[in-house]
Amino acid sequence: MSNLQASNDSFKYDDLKHAVETIDQEIETLEILKNSLDSNLSKALDLLQNTKGRVIVTGMGKSGHIARKMAATFASTGTVAFFVHPAEASHGDLGMISDDDVIIAISYSGESKELSDILVYAKRRNIPLIAITRNPESALGKNASLVLKLPDNGEACPLGLAPTSSTTATIVLGDVLAVDLMERRGFSATDFRQRHPGGKLGAILCKVSDVMHKGDEMPLLKDDALMRDALLVMSEKMLGCVGIVNESGELIGIITDGDLRRWMLPDMSPNLIMEKVSSVMTKNPKVISPDALIVDAVNTMNNTGHGITNLFAVQDKKPVGVIHIHDCLKAGVA
Repeated sequence: MSNLQASNDSFKYDDLKHAVETIDQEIETLEILKNSLDSNLSKALDLLQNTKGRVIVTGMGKSGHIARKMAATFASTGTVAFFVHPAEASHGDLGMISDDDVIIAISYSGESKELSDILVYAKRRNIPLIAITRNPESALGKNASLVLKLPDNGEACPLGLAPTSSTTATIVLGDVLAVDLMERRGFSATDFRQRHPGGKLGAILCKVSDVMHKGDEMPLLKDDALMRDALLVMSEKMLGCVGIVNESGELIGIITDGDLRRWMLPDMSPNLIMEKVSSVMTKNPKVISPDALIVDAVNTMNNTGHGITNLFAVQDKKPVGVIHIHDCLKAGVA
């Protein structure tokens, strides 16, 4: 083994060793956080849930970056929130904070001078302020309505200076607040989609009812119709299928392009167009609820054994729409 090879292997070993040490340090800090949570968490959640206004999140430096992320997470999960920069607050942005709001102020040391004007403003106007800090006896802690204490476990940084373990704990604590508020409010996938309409996430959370063909667009026939009628409807609607309903309007079968190909084999009926649709249809077809997610529709189509390309959406056994795999592709799911 060359000296260069040995040197490279040594560096790799040290890199991995330091990486594991960093992760272990941050995990240890999170364990301390988990075991130190107390009744102040519930009190903070009560304030956040019951506020008549907004949640204002503020912090300076790295705490400010986390405050922005925290506000964004709140806003996307049902809690109206935004970030106020503490320095800008001292130059007019205090006017963005109303008496009905709740403030979350983040400072690991609790002694960020830039937060002082916000603390005074909150005190003067009796605005609840939740402090996130490692030091309840700090200026921030003493002037807060309540304190959510961060672990005082040092940083993963080898110098013990760069915010690492402390910022991880702060981010996790913000996620705890957001998730608990979601649980308290019964925040649903539908609520989530309304706040995330764009991109892949918005598509995944789309409902069948959002893209299905309904009304006159549905290819439907009564069970006493003939196959010549089915061919006309399939050609007109261009969805590659026709749903068969009984006298009560309930879906009892489906005829697809695949069924037609199978019935056109030499040993099948020589006079297909005069067959009744009830003789050709596939009985008890796979169906889906219009309230189901499109991703569920795709899974149903793909997991039928041989795969299908259409699903009728039904309510009380009656068809209210039909979805094609191409609709799922257009929505960005399939």
